[in-house]
Amino acid sequence: MSSFSSIGMDLYTDRLVLRLWSSDEIATVVHGRRMGHWATDFPAEGDRVIAGVIDEQPEGPGAFGHRLVLERESGLAVGSISLFWPPKDGAIEVGYGIAASRQGRGYATEATRALVEFALNLPDVRTVYADIELSNPASARVVEKAGLRLWHDGAETARFVVGAAPSE
Repeated sequence: MSSFSSIGMDLYTDRLVLRLWSSDEIATVVHGRRMGHWATDFPAEGDRVIAGVIDEQPEGPGAFGHRLVLERESGLAVGSISLFWPPKDGAIEVGYGIAASRQGRGYATEATRALVEFALNLPDVRTVYADIELSNPASARVVEKAGLRLWHDGAETARFVVGAAPSE
């Protein structure tokens, strides 16, 4: 059973919508402003970084990459999640962040599970991975609940993967 459904390019889970960033939203974050349909603590620092990355891409956010995480019930943006496109040798990285006011509700896991499933159904993707800082065990739990498994760890980060084992 799928963890999401789609309408156009939007992905819908039980409680969330994963929607591509609009150019207005990107510009708003880049210029340090806020929109009314955002949780009071969104965007966080990671969201500002992602908005800057998107803003620097000549092709924009693309059809597969960076998405806002919206609560279906309230309609508020409560985080962001990304596939760092394009894949390299069939592998693509996923990254996410949920506003502090919405953490502990399972949103990160729900969004990650849906985006990973979406990614693994794209023609150029065989593996999805997440590099998690060892100082952030909550993030490791999120990706494990989303179906990724520890592949290797280093001094400061651990790589979690799902799909075919990536080559390094």
